Amino acid sequence: MNHFHLGTWLLVFAYATSVVGCTVGLACTRQARHATGRSRHGWLALAAVSIGGVGIWLMHFIAMLGFDTPGFPVRYDIPRTVFSAVLAVGAVYCGLLVFGARTDTFSRWRLLVGGVITGLAVNLMHYSGMWALRIKGTISYVGGLVALSVLIAVVAATAALLFTVVTNRLVSQAAAGLVMGVAVTGMHYTGMAAMRVTLDAAAPDPGGVEVFSFLFPVFVLGVVALAVPISAVLMAPARPVLVGARPVQNH
Repeated sequence: MNHFHLGTWLLVFAYATSVVGCTVGLACTRQARHATGRSRHGWLALAAVSIGGVGIWLMHFIAMLGFDTPGFPVRYDIPRTVFSAVLAVGAVYCGLLVFGARTDTFSRWRLLVGGVITGLAVNLMHYSGMWALRIKGTISYVGGLVALSVLIAVVAATAALLFTVVTNRLVSQAAAGLVMGVAVTGMHYTGMAAMRVTLDAAAPDPGGVEVFSFLFPVFVLGVVALAVPISAVLMAPARPVLVGARPVQNH
């Protein structure tokens, strides 16, 4: 079993993809905290697609390009792969809905609950994505490393959400995306380290498709789809920082 079949550069590419998706999504989340009604749900939907669809799901399958079982085929079940994408976007939306529900104050409990749900969304996507994996053999996991992967995702996701309310400086907003990217990428490779593969040459060849068959068109679609939230964020007015019960402007 090899996690870097195409080289370690793939880790950097996967991380960069996650950072871009998460940065755009967190910027949309910040806008959602100041919006109401349909506008707020629209911002949250853009955020969920950016974070869940690009920052988590697309990053996962880019990283999976490096997964290989030498001498044995690796395939993916398409319905389960699609399910993992829908799950990622839906779970992130729920987490951001909790966190972004208040428009006038910064609530610690909403931050914690939103961080936990968003962090768990990262994990749900990873393991549901692995559920779509088909090999000549069986897959099992080490419980301790699985638990560590959950902790990494929840802590880093909570920290990233915190950045969206304590400052409106461009550098700090970019830092939020970097932190969220750490959550996604760190969780992915920790989850992969937890995986144990038992290959069986006598097992039938797995059904499904190769990851290259669907990833390239999905990547292009993801890049095009990001144009919508990026344009929306750039055209949105600047927002004050919310600390405690009142807005606070940075100086």
